[in-house]
Amino acid sequence: MGEQDRGYQADRIKVSYWDELGNETIRYFAANLPEEEIPDIIDSPPTGLPAGRDKANPPSVAKLEPYKTHLAYVKERRTEQEAADLLDEALQQLRARRGRVSS
Repeated sequence: MGEQDRGYQADRIKVSYWDELGNETIRYFAANLPEEEIPDIIDSPPTGLPAGRDKANPPSVAKLEPYKTHLAYVKERRTEQEAADLLDEALQQLRARRGRVSS
């Protein structure tokens, strides 16, 4: 009954991946997929760490990037003088809209 209702199930292979904490993640691939198309490293769903196919030598995190705020990204693109000029311009426009222009 199963194949008639759901169609033919293709042959597949089971590939295990392990992360640094020893968590195993299993992925299934088509049996006729060439070996070079099966990824060597994936992201482990439980931890977000990279997971590799070699249980004894799992991949490690290359580099942890610290979280950057929007302000940190803006400061990378602008100098202090550019920031001050933009702030002055924005304040002048705001004061002009409110009818309080100061020179």
